[in-house]
Amino acid sequence: MMVRTQIHLTEMQTLRLKELAASEGVSIATLIRRSIDRYMMESEHTDRAVRKARALAVVGKYASPYSDVSQQHDRHLAELYAEVGS
Repeated sequence: MMVRTQIHLTEMQTLRLKELAASEGVSIATLIRRSIDRYMMESEHTDRAVRKARALAVVGKYASPYSDVSQQHDRHLAELYAEVGS
């Protein structure tokens, strides 16, 4: 389903879109939809990169009294949750 939307473009944008649409044999609307899709994809990749950077920023930031956290993390969490629940 398509939703009709009205946008305002500069004369230069309109001229360039007409030229591109004619050279590719597609409508201006198709070019605009493609551009929006590309923008959203790039934005999504940026969001992932930012989230990854934030996650990696905490690596090594916190200390633990346990030397076996990577192997026994479930047990340690269960112990902590038991303490909090008491």
